[in-house]
Amino acid sequence: MPLALLALAVAAFGIGTTEFVMMGLLPDVADDLGVSVPTAGHLVSAYALGVVVGAPLLAAVGVRVPRRRMLIALMGLFTLGNLATALAPGYGTLLAGRALSGLPHGAFFGVGAVVAARLAREGRAARAVATMFLGLTVANIVGVPLGTALGQQLGWRATFLVVTAIGLVAMAALAVLVPHLPLERRGGGAGRELTREVRALGDRQVLLGLLTAVFGFAGVFALYSYLASMVTEVTGLADSSVTVVLALFGVGMTLGALAAGPLTDRALRPTLYGALGALALVLVAFRFTVHVPWAALATVVVIGAVGFMTTTPLQMLVMEKARHAPTLAAASNHSAFNLANAGGAWAGGTAIAAGWGWTSPALVGAVLAVVGLAIAVVAGVLDGRGGRGGRGVLARRSRVVARGAGVREGEARGAGARGAGVR
Repeated sequence: MPLALLALAVAAFGIGTTEFVMMGLLPDVADDLGVSVPTAGHLVSAYALGVVVGAPLLAAVGVRVPRRRMLIALMGLFTLGNLATALAPGYGTLLAGRALSGLPHGAFFGVGAVVAARLAREGRAARAVATMFLGLTVANIVGVPLGTALGQQLGWRATFLVVTAIGLVAMAALAVLVPHLPLERRGGGAGRELTREVRALGDRQVLLGLLTAVFGFAGVFALYSYLASMVTEVTGLADSSVTVVLALFGVGMTLGALAAGPLTDRALRPTLYGALGALALVLVAFRFTVHVPWAALATVVVIGAVGFMTTTPLQMLVMEKARHAPTLAAASNHSAFNLANAGGAWAGGTAIAAGWGWTSPALVGAVLAVVGLAIAVVAGVLDGRGGRGGRGVLARRSRVVARGAGVREGEARGAGARGAGVR
């Protein structure tokens, strides 16, 4: 494994920690700033809004910036946002700090996915991308629980100071371990390159992939947003067990990421179909297993696994279909995931407010997953009719992604092998 992937995973760990740890610290933040918990909840939305806006915007701004330099700059902005969060004197400035922290999220993962794919050996591009995402999943097992405990003991500001330090470590790792990857020389300057990126983003298959992410992944967040209430109100677990439940969800995410890489390299669309179909089924099952503690905990792990198994094939799909200009599409995929976050939470909350019960978000999530699966199947059928699908495209994944990112296949393998020794 190229050491550059380790640097990307460390950065992903910091991003994942700061994204999700606020959910566990909301009561502490609300009490410290003198606002209600629902008002403090807008801090979660502010981060998501930053991701949605920042992903395409920063990716577009950086189309002609060398990849390593772009990754370091994005991590610098992330670090600055977390420092602003830790030092925020009031609620308004804290909102701004959270939004600033979220701005580089999608662009970092978009650029990072392109870099990971370029460094991978032939036929292992999806595994390389999944390795980067492991940092995000491990954050839910280690970073979020420890960050929550630290914030409860030393104050929530201490948590974001630690994340700031992680950001600095990630910047150093990126500078040392990520090789210089030259941009493709196609002429026309930044304006022409941006036009290519926007045109690639408008491809029908790219748009259908993004729509699949919005609906399919919304199924995960329809349940995850209210998981703590479900296991305390329905399963009967103590409030102190919520951290363990969330960590189990993170374990499932990690298992899903580990499985998604090799499966996606072998068969992209079948992996996506299988993950979305399994997600719908297990969400329905949770409606019944939630009443039995051991069964509920086991199902939580499975939901995390099959839910996160959708992320790698979706990322690789949009990168393939935007193969000549993949950066903006790959970054926009994370805007889609955050729209799924917000939309799933809204749909699940609407079901609860309508009086359908605490378990209703599981059924709402299953419906959303089925909608995502239907969109994915339609996209696959249309792709097959267009003559660009099938085994040929899947077998050429690493070569296509590497060429679309602006490097020859031999250069990509050479860059990965040279690792930190290349500048």
